[in-house]
Amino acid sequence: MKKVLFLLHLVSIYLISFNSNAHDASKAWKNAYKSTVIVLPTWPGFNKPGYGAPKGTAPAGTGFYISIGNDKVESNFIMTAAHVIKNSSIVEIKNYKNEYDEVKVILVDYKTDIAILKSNNKGQSITFSKKKIENGNQVCVIGNSFGLGQSLSCGIISGKNRKGLGFNQIENFIQTDAAVNPGASGAPLVNEDGQLEGMVDAIYTKEADIDAGVNFAIDKELIQKFLKSRSNKIN
Repeated sequence: MKKVLFLLHLVSIYLISFNSNAHDASKAWKNAYKSTVIVLPTWPGFNKPGYGAPKGTAPAGTGFYISIGNDKVESNFIMTAAHVIKNSSIVEIKNYKNEYDEVKVILVDYKTDIAILKSNNKGQSITFSKKKIENGNQVCVIGNSFGLGQSLSCGIISGKNRKGLGFNQIENFIQTDAAVNPGASGAPLVNEDGQLEGMVDAIYTKEADIDAGVNFAIDKELIQKFLKSRSNKIN
């Protein structure tokens, strides 16, 4: 009997420890999924998305509504990765309600791999995190991996201020082990409160374009610097 009680005690300690350390990402999803959209480019010579994508480019990507200027809660502007829409003739988005909208490409910057789109309809702007980024922080990606639709994957910040990796001319990356796959480029990297820490941009692998646990998101500081420097060109 004493051995049974002892084992039950150990199990209870384990369960308490597990529950206290387990990461519940539901708040991140709840606070950010309405800000996220699927980006659907159509390339020249084709009349629908998914065909004729440049080599190394997924047929669809991800983006998120972002405040520009005086916009606070809602905005017409969407940020995504520039390579998602490179050379596309038409760009559409699909929001969390499965509503489609053709958008206008406002600004494309290949040096940072950031693009700004403008929708006819407003969406919920994502909130920038004001917290200091630290290795080990819990983060999540809300993306359109493999074109399956919005999905959530979580991990930690593995490294910060990664530069000189050769993806873009101007770099300041957050490294994360949160799962990232084709179709998630341009997705928001958010903290446990659903606030923006960065934008998914690259997967580090030499063999295949699949998740290898070493993924990179453009740091929020570079994003904010970009928006500040280009605000007069975004309207």
